Amino acid sequence: MREFLQILLEREGHVVTTAASVKQALQRCGEGVAELVFVDLKLPDGSGMEVLAWLKEHEPDVQVIMMTAFATTETAVGAMRIGAYDYQLKPFKVEETRALTQKALEKLTLLRENRALRAQLKGDHNLAHIVGKSTGMAELMALLAKVAPTPASVLIEGESGTGKELVARAIHAASPRHAGPFVAVNCGAIPETLLESELFGHAAGAFTGANRSRPGLFETATAGTLLFDEIGELPLSMQVKLLRVLQERKVRRVGEEHERPVDVRVLAATNHDLQARVQAGRFREDLFYRLNVVRLRLPPLRERQDDIPTLARAFVLKYAESMGKEVRDVAPETVRALCGYRFPGNVRELQNLMERAVILAGGDAIQLADLPEEVRGTAPLAAAADVTIPEGGIDFEATVQGLERRLLKTALTRAGGVKTRAAELLGLSLRSLRYRLQKLGLQTTAEPDADSDRR
Repeated sequence: MREFLQILLEREGHVVTTAASVKQALQRCGEGVAELVFVDLKLPDGSGMEVLAWLKEHEPDVQVIMMTAFATTETAVGAMRIGAYDYQLKPFKVEETRALTQKALEKLTLLRENRALRAQLKGDHNLAHIVGKSTGMAELMALLAKVAPTPASVLIEGESGTGKELVARAIHAASPRHAGPFVAVNCGAIPETLLESELFGHAAGAFTGANRSRPGLFETATAGTLLFDEIGELPLSMQVKLLRVLQERKVRRVGEEHERPVDVRVLAATNHDLQARVQAGRFREDLFYRLNVVRLRLPPLRERQDDIPTLARAFVLKYAESMGKEVRDVAPETVRALCGYRFPGNVRELQNLMERAVILAGGDAIQLADLPEEVRGTAPLAAAADVTIPEGGIDFEATVQGLERRLLKTALTRAGGVKTRAAELLGLSLRSLRYRLQKLGLQTTAEPDADSDRR
């Protein structure tokens, strides 16, 4: 009977493993190989109820169908009470077994989809939660709305901190796969020796420490979306295997001979120029074109200054709510300072700044004093048009020198002490920058000249 069931289910396209006793069954289940278990009530070394009870405690998502030729109302009710999906009598009909198998696996899929949907509802990852009204963001949003409902692969490019994963999650949430899982893998964070197992899964005993079978991220993301973050860091050896999976839509777990079908939409994100990597021989051209069906470029925050006030206020409200504080706004001079800052860390840096500011805030609005010094130093530049002159007048030369000193210090801090970069930030030549530093006493003999003339 066990061999017949194995043949029947394998012909239906399922991967089947078998056990002849309670002991063997618990060993197989402990290896994590099953999504659906047919278990006989009477086994040579005990009852199938032991297997059912173990599964409900350790692998609660696994669906269990009890089988027996000795059916009674009591055993059926007991099995269902513990958590069996259904109950089937022997001898069984083939069509009934097929239908029962399909329904049990559909229930498992529904459980996973509901779990993923609840997580997405908590995460607020739809298109409406991408903040931005600048021209670049408006064009991006229009393209997102077109590409999200399609099955196309998408390559998302942008500097670190621009929100590439947020965009990927929004694409998933607006797609027909929104009820399925969204799985992200950072290609640069996983050692090359573990990457194949992480992506494709492994069989029990495939390598030292593989005590149980484990699905990879492709299988985990089935019916959903898989994001390859920092795809440019993927080793060439894995690029070949990834290309094959994208073409065949099948994966082979490490240590197994057979392949498993997968249904996954693939998105990729990078802060590198992939075309340059292709030309340098560090990224496969065929994989690049497979991923680059639709290409999205996320503008850095310095190119979307119109969005800074809106983003800042959104982050303030978010953190004020989570911290239980009464902060609700950002003061005008604070906004001017933020808009004058270049944000090398992009949106992520702005988010961290607003979290810090909410912690420090003493009133209902974020004040200039709540920002770090390097950000406050940009305020005079942004607010120069709003300067006022007291009735008693000012010392013009001293005021101008004070402003010049602050601008020079801020530029040097932002440039990490590299004068060439500081000069670029201020729109000065390197020679002019050095002259002004010396004039104001900011040039010290102990200061290393990291970018001396290369003539």
